[in-house]
Amino acid sequence: ALVCVHCEDDSLLQGGVVHAGAWAKAQGLPGIASASEWQPIARDIALAAETGARYHVCHVSTKEGVALVRGAKARGLKVSCETAPHYLYFCDEDLRDDGRFRMNPPIRSRADQEALLAGVADGTIEVIATDHAPHSAEEKGRGIAGSLMGVVGLETALAACYTKLVLGGYITLETLVRRMATAPRRLVGQPDNAIAVGAPLDAVAVNFTQSDVVDPDTFLSLGRSTPFAGEKLYGRPLATWAAGQLVWQAPEHQWPAR
Repeated sequence: ALVCVHCEDDSLLQGGVVHAGAWAKAQGLPGIASASEWQPIARDIALAAETGARYHVCHVSTKEGVALVRGAKARGLKVSCETAPHYLYFCDEDLRDDGRFRMNPPIRSRADQEALLAGVADGTIEVIATDHAPHSAEEKGRGIAGSLMGVVGLETALAACYTKLVLGGYITLETLVRRMATAPRRLVGQPDNAIAVGAPLDAVAVNFTQSDVVDPDTFLSLGRSTPFAGEKLYGRPLATWAAGQLVWQAPEHQWPAR
């Protein structure tokens, strides 16, 4: 079995709200130490080495976590990890006193962000997942300290990653597809959903030359708390097919049903 772990040592949280860094200190907020994530990762990698388990770290956010996974891979251990778009796009210098910037793990320092970007580029981080967590406007409208943890990510993930990673020169579009579509399927033992004659179509059509400013009020999700609100992102989805059926299309485009 694949063991997928949210790595968090509760004894090290100490009521933290955001990453334990300069922004937290400036705002007088209790911080979440990086050790609360990377220490459990180190422990689990040691257990994976001892038992031979297939071990996957969910939403890694720290530079230490990336280094630990990279080292485990170099030793030939069956260890993998993922991160989420907001950890790649933002660092704690971008934080605002707004509930849409509170998630778990938190957005961390610029050094952590740079380590995550390098990890995606060199394959240490082989999966990008959204960690999509919808909440009501009331639950996310109490400022960064009083709001519940978690943000939505499904409707911004591809455009955010394309804008930051591909246009930013970190990886190619083909590599981005592997990180977001192919690698997750292989990780859980599913075959690649390649586009082929006679096979049910699972695909999205995207205009990567078109940019949009993220407006959560246009989301299909009822959860609309996102740190990407107001960001200019490239990559407008035009249509989505699942199991051979057209399930969504942009209002300005009309696609044949089959």
